[in-house]
Amino acid sequence: MPSYRNVALAMFLTLHGALGFGLRTSSLAASSSNASLRRTLTTTTTAIHSTAEAATESDKKKKTPIKNEEAYNKVKMEDIVSLCKRRGIIFPSSEIYNGFAGFFDYGPLGSELKKNVKDNFWRHFVQRREDVVGIDSSIIHNPTTWQSSGHLDGFSDPMVDCKETKLRYRADQLFCAPVTVEECGTTVGFVCVLEANDEDMVKAAKKQAKKLLKEIDRKGQAIQPFAFKDLTQVSEEEMGQIPSPGSGKPTLTMPRDFNLMFQTNVGAMQDGSSVAYLRPETAQGIFINYKNVLGTSRQKLPFGIAQIGKAFRNEITPRNFIFRSREFEQMEIEYFIPPGDDVWKPFHDKWIADSKAFLETVGLRADLMGYDIHEGDGLAHYARACTDITFKFPFGEQELMGIAARGNFDLTSHSEGSGKTLDYFDEETKEKFIPHVIEPSLGVDRCILALICSAYAEDEVNGEKRNYLSFHPSIAPVKVSVLPLVKNKEPLVKAARELFDKLQMRWNVQWDQTGAIGRRYRRADEIGVPFCVTVDFETIEDDGAVTIRDRDTTEQVRIPMDEVVPYLSKMIDGY
Repeated sequence: MPSYRNVALAMFLTLHGALGFGLRTSSLAASSSNASLRRTLTTTTTAIHSTAEAATESDKKKKTPIKNEEAYNKVKMEDIVSLCKRRGIIFPSSEIYNGFAGFFDYGPLGSELKKNVKDNFWRHFVQRREDVVGIDSSIIHNPTTWQSSGHLDGFSDPMVDCKETKLRYRADQLFCAPVTVEECGTTVGFVCVLEANDEDMVKAAKKQAKKLLKEIDRKGQAIQPFAFKDLTQVSEEEMGQIPSPGSGKPTLTMPRDFNLMFQTNVGAMQDGSSVAYLRPETAQGIFINYKNVLGTSRQKLPFGIAQIGKAFRNEITPRNFIFRSREFEQMEIEYFIPPGDDVWKPFHDKWIADSKAFLETVGLRADLMGYDIHEGDGLAHYARACTDITFKFPFGEQELMGIAARGNFDLTSHSEGSGKTLDYFDEETKEKFIPHVIEPSLGVDRCILALICSAYAEDEVNGEKRNYLSFHPSIAPVKVSVLPLVKNKEPLVKAARELFDKLQMRWNVQWDQTGAIGRRYRRADEIGVPFCVTVDFETIEDDGAVTIRDRDTTEQVRIPMDEVVPYLSKMIDGY
């Protein structure tokens, strides 16, 4: 009769690494050779397989994840920031020098994630379309570009200064509300809070109101609900009563415009003639290259020009992590169409639908997205329409991607500013005109933040809580983790290494041979690896197959070695 030790060991090997037990490889090496292990398996076939089948069936039942659907609703922005730093996604820039506000560095996982997002955008909107081409324009343009586009005169945000602390705030991101006593209707003062989600704003306002009521001997009196408005809407009289977030006293100035462009100097001279600007958006680089692209790409209307690149804005108060920073990347398309009041709307609607579809294909949760349609004063003076696709971040619902019908403002302005004709000649109608534009614009960094928020997940497996990132396979920083069951069996490790090298030719994959198999699964889950491939003894001694485990479902399938790449290609790339 076989020993219990041998039975247990044989059971472990036949479960293809599905059980998350640690294996003391030194004991394994000392106790027997691979041949003796196979003999043990043969002599205990009936007992082992009946027990293993029962264990496997039980394991399947236990391993069905119980997902926590409310996990994201409880997440704070601080949790997301901590997660990004802890897992090597995003770091504060210049951290060893105490950081630099509004700037961030992407770590090993973050740089892969960022590349994947940009690659997906380019494939979806450029390579898979015949009517869109790409360019890569310079960051610094002739300064007259910004004069013609209106950025020198009008690219500004309203700001207020605290006269006591010297802190500066964006006026449209500070919200005030009167504190009105419920019983008598008397307004006894104001509260002032930074923009956040509704719950956090009310919480901060209540704290200020409680302190105010205590100071004026009205402690405990009920007050009316807060009616918030931003500081661009207040009068001078009201501003005299609104406390500064910095000083807690009414020390704020009235709003005034602050130009957001970063100024630099080009050349050896440091005078007015050398002044230039870091581009605040990528769109103008497309417009000033419109004629070059039209003359070399053989495109005809309607067609688009896409660009992915860095932009810089001297934000007054960069905040909410990478959502609003001073250096960021944009993914923009200028889609040129014929003029006419009845022409632009179908194109605009189509680009809204296509943009939403793209965001869903890379893994953004549909239930966290919405729409914000700009109307009246919310529209730029030149725009015919603008719709934002919004996302529910932990700090509130905010713009993620904008799709604007910009008319022909930009090309007309650059034609007048440069003295060059930017007309389009329609060979069918024999007409000349300046095309109108539909502009889909998506920030790379905002998209990454939304993807991390969408991927944040918690569930319970075998009674154990699991935190993981459920990135879509196409944008996951690491696609596959290759796991040799043990690390001291040369034939097994060699087979795993050969598979790893093959997968490495196609995707970014990782090698992990340390620790129990269950622990290695968890490590992969935490950084969003969608698939783990385990190479075990049966791979080299029996069926030549491997076990592939799915991150989200924890289900495992046995795949022959020569079918691994086609299988993963279908799951990751869709073909």
